[in-house]
Amino acid sequence: MNNKYIHYILGIGIAFCLMIILLITSVEAVAYWTPGYYEKEYTKYNVLADVHMEMDDLLDVTTEMMAYLRGRRPDLHVPAIVDGQPREFFNDREIAHMEDVRGLFLGGLALRTSCIVIAAVCLIVLVIMKAPLRKVLPRAICAGTGLFFLIICGLAAIIASDFSKYFIIFHHIFFNNDLWLLDPRTDLLINIVPEPFFMDTAARIGLTYGISVLIIFIICAVLIRRDRKP
Repeated sequence: MNNKYIHYILGIGIAFCLMIILLITSVEAVAYWTPGYYEKEYTKYNVLADVHMEMDDLLDVTTEMMAYLRGRRPDLHVPAIVDGQPREFFNDREIAHMEDVRGLFLGGLALRTSCIVIAAVCLIVLVIMKAPLRKVLPRAICAGTGLFFLIICGLAAIIASDFSKYFIIFHHIFFNNDLWLLDPRTDLLINIVPEPFFMDTAARIGLTYGISVLIIFIICAVLIRRDRKP
């Protein structure tokens, strides 16, 4: 095979890895790096009235829950004041479900690390092959970014057409039990993260991801344009 094609195949591989890295980082950014996001959502959906808690107490529970998902605390035995009474915030069913969610989240972070390694290996191979990186990478990343982004936009459009339907399909794909079917009468978790919260979060992740991809695409397009100038 002509080295030129190998260069572009490796470059597109880097582009796809970059898109996955940006997607997972966008999820992480919304979940962990957006000050005031949870407080705003809890106020918007009147969550405090549903769980009978003060905002500061609920935000403390949220902080502990997100630390657990990130692998920074060993369990979800989180004490809280609910309806004026001290109790464990999460019950056994919620804890079992969140263990599955944690596995999914940590799996995503591991996938991001794998993509970083793969992209680095592809780049090293390009350097060893003495590929013209200034020419190959912007074109390959533009092509790979455009293709991957079209796929993501297509999926987003399908999901947006009936969020509830695809929300259920998502859970059937990634969970092999029915622990995610929580009861608002007994499970506080479903009250702090109602379906509209997931819709808002998905939209925010999509916006963050779209902006980051657009920036990468514009930078590569500018580099390609400069390279074409005599």
